Amino acid sequence: MNKPFITLVAMCCLSASSVVAKTNISITTNSTQLVLQVKDNGRLYQTYLGERLSAATNLDNLAMPYIIPTSASIAGYEAYPVMGTEDYYEPAFEIRHADGNPTSVLKYVSHEQRAAEDGATETVIRLKDSVYPVNVTLHYVTYPKENIIRQWSEISHNEKKPVQIGRYASSMLYFENSCYYLNEFGSDWAKEMRMQQAPLNYGRKIVDTRLGTRANMFTQPFFEVGLGGKVSENEGTVVMGTLGWTGNFRFTFEVDHDNALRIISGINPDASRYTLKSGETFRTPDFYFTISTKGVGEGSRNFQRWAVRHQLYKGNDDRMTLLNNWENTYFDFNEQKLTELIGEAKDLGVDMFLLDDGWFGNKYPRKDDHAGLGDWDETADKLPNGIPYLVKAANDRGVEFGLWIEPEMVNPKSELAEKHPEWILRLPNRDTYNFRNQLVLDLTNPKVQEYVYGIIDKLMKQNPRLKFFKWDCNSPITNIYSPYEGQNQGNLYIDYVRGLYKVLDRIHKNYPELRMMLCSGGGGRCDYEALKYFTEYWCSDNTDPVERLFIQWGYSHFMPSKAMCAHVTEWNGRASVKFRVDVAFACKLGFDIGLKKMSDEDRLYCQSAIKEYNRLKPVIFSPELYRLVSPYEGNHCVLQRNAEDGSKALLFAYDIHPRYGENILPTRLQGLDPDARYTVKEVSLMPGRQSWLDCDGKTYTGDYLMKVGLTLLSSNDMVSHIIELIRE
Repeated sequence: MNKPFITLVAMCCLSASSVVAKTNISITTNSTQLVLQVKDNGRLYQTYLGERLSAATNLDNLAMPYIIPTSASIAGYEAYPVMGTEDYYEPAFEIRHADGNPTSVLKYVSHEQRAAEDGATETVIRLKDSVYPVNVTLHYVTYPKENIIRQWSEISHNEKKPVQIGRYASSMLYFENSCYYLNEFGSDWAKEMRMQQAPLNYGRKIVDTRLGTRANMFTQPFFEVGLGGKVSENEGTVVMGTLGWTGNFRFTFEVDHDNALRIISGINPDASRYTLKSGETFRTPDFYFTISTKGVGEGSRNFQRWAVRHQLYKGNDDRMTLLNNWENTYFDFNEQKLTELIGEAKDLGVDMFLLDDGWFGNKYPRKDDHAGLGDWDETADKLPNGIPYLVKAANDRGVEFGLWIEPEMVNPKSELAEKHPEWILRLPNRDTYNFRNQLVLDLTNPKVQEYVYGIIDKLMKQNPRLKFFKWDCNSPITNIYSPYEGQNQGNLYIDYVRGLYKVLDRIHKNYPELRMMLCSGGGGRCDYEALKYFTEYWCSDNTDPVERLFIQWGYSHFMPSKAMCAHVTEWNGRASVKFRVDVAFACKLGFDIGLKKMSDEDRLYCQSAIKEYNRLKPVIFSPELYRLVSPYEGNHCVLQRNAEDGSKALLFAYDIHPRYGENILPTRLQGLDPDARYTVKEVSLMPGRQSWLDCDGKTYTGDYLMKVGLTLLSSNDMVSHIIELIRE
């Protein structure tokens, strides 16, 4: 429920010729402060961004970072600089007016601050060109306790004809420090979230994607910048940011001649010179950032608390464990096989059975990934009684039922492609390039939006007890042209994403209890705008537990554990089932392995592990994460999750591939009460096994655990432990 608006700063309206005394706009969380100031040229500048200042600080004393007098204005850290003005570095905004003029000068009009939902505060700042009827409104929403700031911009005009906007940033931030280091997250199929760090020197560094749909396949939408030193886990000042946009994005990091850094975040403007009609408002995506003075560990906890409380769909709700059929059967299944697997799901003790790809298509049955995509009727010879039979079979056994779909895509070999070739993104005069034997439907077209929504709507009406969809998206946009009449091709990438959101909005409104997993050939989609609609996302098709430690480590910098799907599979058969389960145990647990392939001991272990997982979910899903030992820095990995009420903690300790004779040091814990006493107990052991950890069953003070630590690691290959600490 929205709270009533509370005006905190008086609105001050200016004419184009007005001279303005210093007007300071302070935007704060409990820990961070951003100060914007209107100078006597009527323009808005950033004068401070960092740790929160005391209430006694006179904000008028904040100097411009650098001042270069010109004939018309003052150059400096302008809040939303426009290409063509006296700022010669990367701008936030580029416009070509209807008469061909290539710039605007934006001047302050007014601002207000008002209460927003869930204890947040929104600051709205209005800017206007004094020559052309062009308006830019800057929005900042602050979440005080979580230390997160959300930004976006709104651009509109009332010129007689459309204008062209070539750049349209969500955020422009400035920093001054001795040096800067960028931590970015490269990616590919089965290689998601590969962290790499390098200094930012004079010039521009761009991190971006141009793939359209499977946008994050090569570049993940996250960054970390160390201010004054390298990005570190527990020390130093770091700014961490991400963009909420399920499409092409760009982060620009530019160090100028005075060693000042500007960070610009938003939609990638490449191939997206947007035609903006008169009276239309262009809203940029949300950019989210936090500033931590205690390294990325504190920043991660900020993001995870904020995500669970404010952004992730049903963030405070439970998550279902599941058994997926994919690696059990791939495309080769029938009703009998699936019914048997549903029985295995019940025996295993999971909450849900998930039917993956291969259940649809009749004229072109889905026997592999070459045909059938787009034809969402059950294959008659595979499933003679349809999805309703399987839903009932699951529910009769006390198991929920979920279903894989890929509604944005189509195989050229499908009835849909034959009936509606005009619904497919495809160049009219070039050879068509297929990625994974499929093409992308044109979601800029309202008829296609209706069709995609209708896939979900039909399945839900036929199966009201369907609880879950795995929404996949395996192809980028490979043929960038919309046949939809009237579609401006420069707007295509943006209008596609907006069309997707329209579909998701309808699903969200009409089926609010439906849970969905966001999947894109692995971790090709994982942005926070999409996660307004999805309860979780698929991190990677790579389920090798060793590789997953690196993937999950990277994602944990920004994502809560309950959003990160982790399945136990047969990848890396050298690893024990226990090691594979223990790696997945730290996230949202699932299985993609058949009980018939397990030994009796492994099956009993998995059944008991699921019971332990359900008991420990409140701690596993807590945002209070401490990354203690990094897999990037050695042959081990240790994570710690603390219960939000401080009553207990969990340790996840993994030996990966230790070297012979390696010197193993105790692991020091974090975030505990130094005066409290904690009993240490290893849990989720193999049937009939006892812990060989020396600390098992002993009691220690929090002070001891944080200063001396516990010997959790060993020189054993792919061995793991889950340890529960209970506060007395």
